Amino acid sequence: MKYVENIQEVAALQPDYLGFIFYEKSKRNFEGIIPELPKSIKKTGVFVNEILEIVISLIEEYRLDAVQLHGDESVEYILKLKAYIQQAALDAASQKKKSKHWQPFKKVEIIKVFGIKDAFDFNVLKPYLEVVDYFLFDTKGKDRGGNGIQFDWKVLEKYPFEKPFFLSGGIGLEDIERIQIVLNSNLPIYALDVNSKFESNPGVKKIEELKEFKNNVIMNPVK
Repeated sequence: MKYVENIQEVAALQPDYLGFIFYEKSKRNFEGIIPELPKSIKKTGVFVNEILEIVISLIEEYRLDAVQLHGDESVEYILKLKAYIQQAALDAASQKKKSKHWQPFKKVEIIKVFGIKDAFDFNVLKPYLEVVDYFLFDTKGKDRGGNGIQFDWKVLEKYPFEKPFFLSGGIGLEDIERIQIVLNSNLPIYALDVNSKFESNPGVKKIEELKEFKNNVIMNPVK
């Protein structure tokens, strides 16, 4: 998301997550104020190999509920990030008695992105299993996401873990039937991440098409 009015329009559709890209090289880079959102919507910051202190400052500034790591972040990086978040929570708690405006520092979900093209070695995920909440599988392309291209979903048939994941990469209205087949498989798909195929311009989402998509895709709960 990028523009306030469009953010409010999409929020009215009650998605589970709304993404805000904090990456200067992205044409969807977000700057400004996030309007008040329903509490059910998780504000998600998207980062690419960002300095940890900057990630934490933006989590605090925007009260983010989740971070999506779209770069080459290592397990060590994520462990340090979680330690920063834990310390920020402790620091926030220490301010409870000092300010009537104090708010608790919420749990922040960690979503690690991996790009897939024609094949993928799922063994590279093993070190991350215990440190992230979800994986996200996107299409490997020239940009860090938002390429509007799909990878071969058959690759996911070899996914060997129970860790839930987001399915992303060039998903559009024309894919509803295929998506439903994938969702009815035994894969632990937690969410669908849609972006460029529902845009009129970078960061501007087509509301009616999103509404149609939401009304025609039935997500099965991950067991």
